[in-house]
Amino acid sequence: MRRLLDLVVASVALLVLAVPMLLVALAVRLTSRGPALYRQSRIGQGGELFSIYKFRTMVAGAAGSTLTVPGDRRVTPLGRFLRATCVDELPQLINVLFGEMTLVGPRPQTPALADRYPATLGTVFRYRPGLTGPGVLLLNDEDVLWGERDDVDEYYLREVAPARVAVDLDYLEDPALGRTIAILLETARRVPARVFLRRPPLVPPSCQVDADWETMDSSASSPRVGVTDGFTDDFPLAAAGGD
Repeated sequence: MRRLLDLVVASVALLVLAVPMLLVALAVRLTSRGPALYRQSRIGQGGELFSIYKFRTMVAGAAGSTLTVPGDRRVTPLGRFLRATCVDELPQLINVLFGEMTLVGPRPQTPALADRYPATLGTVFRYRPGLTGPGVLLLNDEDVLWGERDDVDEYYLREVAPARVAVDLDYLEDPALGRTIAILLETARRVPARVFLRRPPLVPPSCQVDADWETMDSSASSPRVGVTDGFTDDFPLAAAGGD
């Protein structure tokens, strides 16, 4: 059922958005040097590598961390808008159509960061990566979370990745159709709020990872995230049922 949903939604979306996506590609080419599309190797289901597609948002040949920070000089002016609206992710509908990704699942990770995941978090790579997912909604504006940190990669691995993996695995244990649709609708709802209201990233103070990153071992269970009732009201996925 999920694969059928992927095919239908991705096909319809690509047909409807074909002209707007061509205009975005043209705008990227006209406003900065380099190709319109950016391709990068990511970890797919079962650890297999695949090429993810995005509209290019950085200057061509940009080096450095794969994670961005506020005011990142590598990001072009148009790229900031594309990132804020998530338009840069639309080419991944092609990945969904080809079966390399699914609509809802854990975000695909770069090999460099994936190699640093402990075994307890590496179980997430058994699943097909997604265009959006519970982990994305839990920490929905990660480049703001970094603040002025210099250790962005380490902070991501220590604080962000465990929280994301926990909620992603919780969804993947029961990827019911109702929950999947609820996540897609919640994603669509949050984009305008992020752009026009400039809401801060959703990081409830009660969201705790009940595991010590430094002491994790392969025999430990996956870390869990504690969520308050207030957060559940704003993130109504646990109660969304379906077949």
